Amino acid sequence: TVARAFVFCLHSIRYPVTRSSSLGLVGSSDAVEDVRCAITRAAGRATTVLIRGESGTGKELVARALHESGPRPNGPFVVENASRLQGERADDMLFGHERGAFTGATDSQPGLFRAAHNGTLFIDELGNLPRKTQPILLRVVLDGVVQPLSSVRSRKVDVFVVAATNADLEAAVSAGTFDEALYNRFNTAINITVPPLRERREDVGLLLVHFLRIYLDADLQRLQDQT
Repeated sequence: TVARAFVFCLHSIRYPVTRSSSLGLVGSSDAVEDVRCAITRAAGRATTVLIRGESGTGKELVARALHESGPRPNGPFVVENASRLQGERADDMLFGHERGAFTGATDSQPGLFRAAHNGTLFIDELGNLPRKTQPILLRVVLDGVVQPLSSVRSRKVDVFVVAATNADLEAAVSAGTFDEALYNRFNTAINITVPPLRERREDVGLLLVHFLRIYLDADLQRLQDQT
């Protein structure tokens, strides 16, 4: 059974197969090509991008491709899950704080936006962003200005904000659990939908070869190290 599946995967590959994959995405299907085209259009031309797709479809790979294809590929690529931006911690995590801002603040911290200055901030699972934090995020995305806790000075930041979600944001807006203004900001920007593997089965063979190469290269390196 495994052998038949293996042969089927190999025969389904669109040749030629190259060792490197364009934009870090493995696949030659029309669906993957659509994603690549969307990345090329968005990189360097947008300040915010929303990536939609089911869990496990590779949304962070797309975010990294956007970063590396843009005008600041050598800048920082900062990743954070939206569900961690809870309550009073949200301001601190987003904007940072000065030394002595609160008990235990023995050092100043830059926060996510300043850490991502001249680079990309990838906010995963945007649909899980707490309701109270959503207007805070919107303000920074619109103004590009942050003020660390306990600081009297605001700082300008230049950040490419990429968000990803597998949630139905439209339903969340209707239910009042997601800020409509924040939704509009991301929804009117560039949206990229990452298709699940079941919708691009012709890429299964390429993925098989891709991961086989990774594992075989690792085994070969171990053998060489042992000799």
